[in-house]
Amino acid sequence: MTTALQTQNLVKQFGGLTATNDVSLTLQQGERHALIGPNGAGKTTLINLLTGVLQPTSGTIMLEGQDITTARSDERVRRGLARTFQINQLFAAMTPLEGVGMAVSQTKGKGWEFWRSPGHSKPVLDEIVDVLDRFGLCDVMGERVGALPYGKQRLLEIAMAIACRPRVLLLDEPAAGVPESEREDILNVVAALPKDVTVLLIEHDMDLVFRFASRISVLVNGALLTAGSVEEISNDPRVRAVYLGEADHG
Repeated sequence: MTTALQTQNLVKQFGGLTATNDVSLTLQQGERHALIGPNGAGKTTLINLLTGVLQPTSGTIMLEGQDITTARSDERVRRGLARTFQINQLFAAMTPLEGVGMAVSQTKGKGWEFWRSPGHSKPVLDEIVDVLDRFGLCDVMGERVGALPYGKQRLLEIAMAIACRPRVLLLDEPAAGVPESEREDILNVVAALPKDVTVLLIEHDMDLVFRFASRISVLVNGALLTAGSVEEISNDPRVRAVYLGEADHG
C-alpha cells in the first residue's frame, strides 16, 4: 500500500509542557483513520503540526513520501493536504457560492481573479455547483454564511476543503456544536467523501467515529496509547478506561 501521510517521532514542546510526545503515525492512501482521546490529549496540536500552523520541536512529517516538516501551510495545501477546524473559520459575510468559488479558483491558480471577471467560466461554475450539490448546499448558495444554520456552516467548511482537491483531508471535530437534528447530515457527508481521499478524523462523537473509521489511533497526554481496528479499540480496556468510559459519563 502507498503511504499518504506519516509522522516519525513527532514532538512539540511549549516551554516545559510536552503537548505532542514522540508520535509516530501512518495513514495509507484512501484510509479512513480516526484520532480519538480525552480533552487535552493533544489532538488539535497534532493537527496544527500536520498542517504547518505549528512547527515541531523535533521529528518529521512526510506527505506522500516527501518531507514537509518545515513547509508553509499554503505549500502543504498546494501539495494536497487540506483541513477543517474545530471551530469554523468561515467569513460570515460570504455566501456558499463565493466560499466554494474561492476554493475552486485557488486550485486553478486564479485566486480572486475568477470573481473579479465579468464573464464567469462555465466549467468553473459547473464545478462549484457540483461541489455545492454534493454537500446539499445548492438551496442556500446565495445566502450569507452568518445566517445559515450551524450544521450548514460545517458542511460548507468541508465542501470548501474538498473543493481544494486534497489527496489528504484532516477533519477536526466536524460534528462539534452541531445540533442533534443536523448531525445526520454531517455523518452522511463524511461517509460519502471521495474514496481516493485519505481522511484523518479527529472527533469526540463516537457514533461518527465508529461509523466512519477503518482504523483508530488513541492519543493520551500527547502520546499514542494504541492503534487498531474499530473492534480492537472498542474492546481495549485501556481505551475504555481513559476515553470511552469518560464519554459514557458525559
